[in-house]
Amino acid sequence: MPGWTKIVKTTSKPPRVPAPSANERQPPLFDLYPPIAPYSSGFLAVDDTHNLYWEQSGNPDGVPIVLLHGGPGAGATPTHRRFFDPAHYRIIIFDQRGAGRSTPLGCTDNNNLPHLVDDIEKLRTRLNIERWHIFGGSWGSTLAMAYAAAHPKRCISLVLRGIFLMEADEVEWFLYGMRMIFPEAWERFVSIIPEHERGDLLNAYHKRLNGDDKVAQMEAALRWALYEGACASLLPHHETLTSDDQRNHALALALLECHYFKHNVIPPDQSLMKSIPVLRNIPTTIVHGRYDVICPIRKAYDLHLLWPEADYVVVPDGGHSAMDPAIRSRLIEAVEHAKTLR
Repeated sequence: MPGWTKIVKTTSKPPRVPAPSANERQPPLFDLYPPIAPYSSGFLAVDDTHNLYWEQSGNPDGVPIVLLHGGPGAGATPTHRRFFDPAHYRIIIFDQRGAGRSTPLGCTDNNNLPHLVDDIEKLRTRLNIERWHIFGGSWGSTLAMAYAAAHPKRCISLVLRGIFLMEADEVEWFLYGMRMIFPEAWERFVSIIPEHERGDLLNAYHKRLNGDDKVAQMEAALRWALYEGACASLLPHHETLTSDDQRNHALALALLECHYFKHNVIPPDQSLMKSIPVLRNIPTTIVHGRYDVICPIRKAYDLHLLWPEADYVVVPDGGHSAMDPAIRSRLIEAVEHAKTLR
């Protein structure tokens, strides 16, 4: 296309992390590709309110692959480009409604799963792509399955990480169950909520996040985002969110996740599990950390039992985060394997 500069790169395999000692007995890990800049970017108006940021990097003539970020509301980052071989793939990354660089940030109006599925198809059409690989983790796995069920002929393959189906028991686990593993993080999460409201944390947070008190709103957003971040990795880490940009994106994450948890839980009769007959013939890899606390492995296992055709990769030393070294490596391996698919 006019104005595009083709990236010429000889790398055919991702870099490896130095091999472990013999007595550790674990397979060598793949590391991320080097940083890369987009060759094309823009905004797509999907309705009268929402404008989605999108970008392309890698090889303009390569095989298209689109990344669906988590959250809802987490947004994409430059690191996400680095899961893919830029010599082989035309890498498409975008921020979903209300997330990241899309505008308006944190907007929950006209923001639900069907809207997001339609947005992906609008972006595919805008970029003149016939078929593409779909790469999604956590909420991105929800969105990937929903999109593939609606548009199976547009999907070359699926790579799904940290299976999440937006069902009521998963939301309940996020709000209450994770305290069984991360009690300290949970105590910080609920400490701003009076005791008499803690039996309904979802509505307690929704009220504060959507209230007129901007100080209380930001405090709730930061507690929500830091709670999730503290529970995401196999080895816990504690973030600080100090810049205005970090705080605003934490607010968008909390607003959108709380909005989806309150208004967009998928009922049993519409479970994405019921879409497996449509998905069955799409080559798929499921990657799930054994110690994923945010999205416990049981949902991935149930999906595996119903969908044995999909490759099911349990990472014994992985948590929820795509950046856990072993999770990251298995994801890169899956995308390397996808090079053989057309």
